[in-house]
Amino acid sequence: MARFQLVQVKVSWTALLALAYLTYLLAGATIFQVLEREAESKNRDYFQLEKLNFLTNYTCLDGPALEKFVQVILDAWENGVNPSGNSTNPSNWDFSSSFFFAGTVVTTIGYGNLSPSTVSGQVFCVFYALCGIPLNLAFLKQLGKCLTMHLGRLERGMISLVPHKRTVEVMAVGSFLITGSLLFLIIPPLMFSYVEGWTFGEGFYFSFITLSTIGFGDYVVGTDPDKEYISLYRSLAGIWIIFALAWLALILNMGSRIMEHVIGLTHPGFKKQEEEDDVSSSKLEDTSKI
Repeated sequence: MARFQLVQVKVSWTALLALAYLTYLLAGATIFQVLEREAESKNRDYFQLEKLNFLTNYTCLDGPALEKFVQVILDAWENGVNPSGNSTNPSNWDFSSSFFFAGTVVTTIGYGNLSPSTVSGQVFCVFYALCGIPLNLAFLKQLGKCLTMHLGRLERGMISLVPHKRTVEVMAVGSFLITGSLLFLIIPPLMFSYVEGWTFGEGFYFSFITLSTIGFGDYVVGTDPDKEYISLYRSLAGIWIIFALAWLALILNMGSRIMEHVIGLTHPGFKKQEEEDDVSSSKLEDTSKI
């Protein structure tokens, strides 16, 4: 009588994570294409129609001259000069704006709406980033440690009130999450919405895109030429970015640990395989040192 033996398939946690990562990227690309491609096509058709109407109304201007003027506008925008308004628009390189730009460099946000146009500025930016990015990481790591210490003190203070340790941990993390969300993700978008004339959704979108260091550059504070900002507005925004990044990094780290813990409880084999991979990698490192 034939015997069928069940063979346990050993799945690498790294391979599973890579597959999930690739699938997530493919799904995101598909959804973004569905959501944005039609709107892009409509905007392109609208722009071409506006150019034709402009040429029809101003017969003294031909097509090549209009294309040259459009190129001048694009060059101005790429060099950080807002083509709307006049030459009295606020400078993009006053101290407050420069401080904000320096913060976007060391945090690797890089909105893309402003960049050095001189060779000396570009060379300095390279070396400034080489030294500033590690310094920023070290500073954020230290801020994360300070926040973790405060979270531990909060837990110890709550233990005297609530004897159940697990309940105290959940309450402490919840209060930490709520307080940080108010300080970094709720109140700042409200302020940005009021100052910039955005909706709250646009302010929240800017805040999250900034703090996740994605930095598309479609929304940037302090760039509207029709508004008068206080001198320290962009500097304060830069300080908000630094401290909010530390809080968000700690939250994402906690979320990653919770996800790994849940997967380890539901699929113990994956956790064991991950530990074996860590042991193997540590042995390879010790061998290479020898």
